[in-house]
Amino acid sequence: MRADRVEVSWDGDKKKWLVRIQIGEEVIRRYCDAPRDADEQRIRAAAQKTLVDEGYSDAPQILVKR
Repeated sequence: MRADRVEVSWDGDKKKWLVRIQIGEEVIRRYCDAPRDADEQRIRAAAQKTLVDEGYSDAPQILVKR
């Protein structure tokens, strides 16, 4: 399966990166343990790993919000 949209943002309450995977109307939220000051490449890699762990093959774009 392919996700429609993937967005990664910092959750200040949990102090973790939140990966939001959107497939149609459904949104899956997962946290990853990358440090807050991680570079964009590391954040994208963590989001891609989360996608694979959830059973999705790819996303058209991974948007990182800082």
